[in-house]
Amino acid sequence: MPTTPRRTRSDSARQVADLLRRQVLADETLPCEEDLTVEFSATRNTVREALALLRDDGLIARQPGVGTVVVGHKYPHGLNRLAGLAEVLREHGEVTNDVRTADLVPAPAVVAHRLGVPERSEVVYLERLRKLDGVPLSLDLTYLLPEIGKPLLEHDLAGRDVFALIEETSGQRLGYADIDVEALNADPETAAVLGVPPGAALLRWERLTHFADGRPVDLEYIRLRGDRLTMRARLDRS
Repeated sequence: MPTTPRRTRSDSARQVADLLRRQVLADETLPCEEDLTVEFSATRNTVREALALLRDDGLIARQPGVGTVVVGHKYPHGLNRLAGLAEVLREHGEVTNDVRTADLVPAPAVVAHRLGVPERSEVVYLERLRKLDGVPLSLDLTYLLPEIGKPLLEHDLAGRDVFALIEETSGQRLGYADIDVEALNADPETAAVLGVPPGAALLRWERLTHFADGRPVDLEYIRLRGDRLTMRARLDRS
């Protein structure tokens, strides 16, 4: 029979914090420390260490005379469907875009390769700070085929999702996207733009979106605040 290594209090605290996180993200009221010790068969010190982990993540706070309250809010971003940020978060508030750059640029080699255009040929480059009810959520760097991107420059990039504008102006349906997701820490400049401390946790997306006929059209590099968004999907084993 295998021997189970002795678990430390920190191991148990991490386990309790993971179990509590869904309640916190759902804005549910947390039970008092005494009830949590019973629920998780844990010591009071273990529960306090678990709550400290959630406080360090900016999700809860202790308020004198009130106890532990939820202060951090994360919004679910589904990965099951190709959709723009405003579509995904429409139930949670208004998504707006601070357009930092919107111009024609020579395509770097990697962009040209992914979009299937000659290297150094012109593509449309957009850089947008995306906000939900005024709170920064993501910094999006987008490269578009010139014939698709140029018409977008005449439209409301501050108030509309690019995906919706592409379909509206081109008359073509988007079909699918290839996406890579990785975790990284915010560099000082990105941190300042997103309103987080340098080194804060971010999710970086690299997403190549195609028309329904398979032609690549939109290459994006997206940095999302790890403290404001959580990725959610249903995976089918079949």
